[in-house]
Amino acid sequence: AKDVILKVAGILTVKGGTGAIVEYFGDGVESLSCTGMGTICNMGAEIGATTSMFPYSERMARYLKATNRADIAACANDHKELLVADPGAQYDQLIEIDLSTLEPHINGPFTPDLAHPLSEFAQAVKEKGWPEELTVGLIGSCTNSSYEDMSRSASIVKQALDHGVKAKSIFNITPGSEQIRATIARDGLLDTFEEAGGTVLANACGPCIGQWNRSDVPKGTPNSIITSFNRNFTSRNDGNPKTHAFVASPELVTAMALAGRLTFNPSTDTLTGEDGREFKLANPLGDELPSAGFDAGEDTFQPPVEDGSGVEVNVAPT
Repeated sequence: AKDVILKVAGILTVKGGTGAIVEYFGDGVESLSCTGMGTICNMGAEIGATTSMFPYSERMARYLKATNRADIAACANDHKELLVADPGAQYDQLIEIDLSTLEPHINGPFTPDLAHPLSEFAQAVKEKGWPEELTVGLIGSCTNSSYEDMSRSASIVKQALDHGVKAKSIFNITPGSEQIRATIARDGLLDTFEEAGGTVLANACGPCIGQWNRSDVPKGTPNSIITSFNRNFTSRNDGNPKTHAFVASPELVTAMALAGRLTFNPSTDTLTGEDGREFKLANPLGDELPSAGFDAGEDTFQPPVEDGSGVEVNVAPT
């Protein structure tokens, strides 16, 4: 799903969707999970779109039921003819993407519309003189921390661990919600990430919006990071205008963090195991929804007191 919107961003640029409603349709829609569609719509902002949408599908109903909203799924099913495009609908612009030939994409640096197919990215890194060493790989945030995203990334990590390989780059994981954190903790995915050297951050925006007290690279030092976030404008993630930030899918970010370099192509290149033997990463596998259901996690809501007249709020002058 991430590669779809990265491809679209490369076509439309950050201004191409301005004033437009972007609707995705076609046979390929049925191959996308509900959360995958959410990723694509989330990043509609990066092309300037007013909003983005998909027609109602069974994958949406499945997600609604899994998140305790079966009544909404039933209502949507009863009126699904109203939740798809009208027959013969006309559009101002049509973009066709063949999902069977779509390559993984990496966009950046400094803008989310500088799109590179994976097969061409390593050459671009060398030609442009971008720092090849990958200092940090970051996955998660609101854009890409679904159970599907995390389980696919964990499958990559498990392959590496089977060969005694851990992340060569700093590897940070940001769960997008308490429910996701609790569910992937219960199912052992967080343990897998941590075993490979990953650090699990708070359920928050975190480095995606610059909440990152970064200490591994002095400010002003040219370096490269890759994230599964939505935006990569200059200085956004760490306040360093010299940080070359790239955006990709969580599984591709994970693979590159294991290799420690931007020029690594998991489709063609190998890693070296603890025993000195080379091995290739197989395609990632993941579950669209957790088989044991979602774990809501900790309820941290604190209701306000019934009578707040006696509550004193002290705000520091600085």
